[in-house]
Amino acid sequence: MRVALIGYGAWGRHHARALDQAPSAELVAVVAHGEASAAQAAADRPGIAVHRDPAAVFADPAIEAVVIAAPNALHADLGLAALRAGKHVLLEKPMALTLADCDALIAAARASGRVLTIGHELRVSTQWGRIKALIAEGAIGETRHASVSLFRFPYRTGSGGWRYDLGRVGSWILEEPVHFFDLLLWYGESWGRPVALRALASGDPAMPKALAVTLRFDGGQFATLNTVVGGFEHHVAVHVMGEAGAIRSLWSAAMDRSFAPAASLHLFRGRAQPGEQAEALPLGESGEVFELVTQAEQAVQGFRAGRALVPPEAARDAVRCCLLAERSAREGREIPWNETAVSA
Repeated sequence: MRVALIGYGAWGRHHARALDQAPSAELVAVVAHGEASAAQAAADRPGIAVHRDPAAVFADPAIEAVVIAAPNALHADLGLAALRAGKHVLLEKPMALTLADCDALIAAARASGRVLTIGHELRVSTQWGRIKALIAEGAIGETRHASVSLFRFPYRTGSGGWRYDLGRVGSWILEEPVHFFDLLLWYGESWGRPVALRALASGDPAMPKALAVTLRFDGGQFATLNTVVGGFEHHVAVHVMGEAGAIRSLWSAAMDRSFAPAASLHLFRGRAQPGEQAEALPLGESGEVFELVTQAEQAVQGFRAGRALVPPEAARDAVRCCLLAERSAREGREIPWNETAVSA
């Protein structure tokens, strides 16, 4: 499938590499916003069209799909334009900065008959995706609790400092915790949607150095998310507890985009007694640099089959979690799921 990439910053270049390695995709065009990134794209990919205006890609009938890896604030407008031009779309997370824009994207996908999938690549991970498979096969019985903990170095600034500009990033909760909200909702899919959310933030609730969130569900289950972006290196821990077992998984590296992390996945079936050891499960290559390749291939296969790898409706719920978390931290109270997601 002939694919164009919009965005050729540091993360966009990783998407380009992933498309190069995806057997079902052919990268035929790049849209680079800045002069330096356009020059870099032309140097890296001689013979591939490099544009400064995405309209050139949207107008090209030979291009079947678009991958959008631009700053967060551009996601909705670019996604809408691509869908209305008849392109399938792989849209980086967050899907959009508002629920209204999420709804507009969903409506545009339905009206166009094209597939919109959102870049929550952790779902296709040999590590984090394997946890969902273990839950689905009943390895730990009925799931009662899931938690994610992130401890990492401060965010990169991004091109032109966009990650430190609220107008362009939306919030730091939308920048990275959105991934982990998606995982928690996915792991707890059988619980339904949360009934309420409570968050605490260190510093500005829109740009918290530390964030702690609890999601409550109707059946008494709950999920927790803790993130620290004033730490060092990059470390993620996931724990899932069921009625008949538990899962623990760790990922660590000096950098988030590491090709050589330390990763582990342990499963205990039944109720553990003191001194009993869990089963260490084998893992394939784990990390977002590997997951982008899998995502690219599976997204294109999904485009051909008319199905989204990550449904936009699910991605909308992850955005809702982010907006509710910011509001809860700002107002100092638990927020019901169905309340408006934006502070008054």
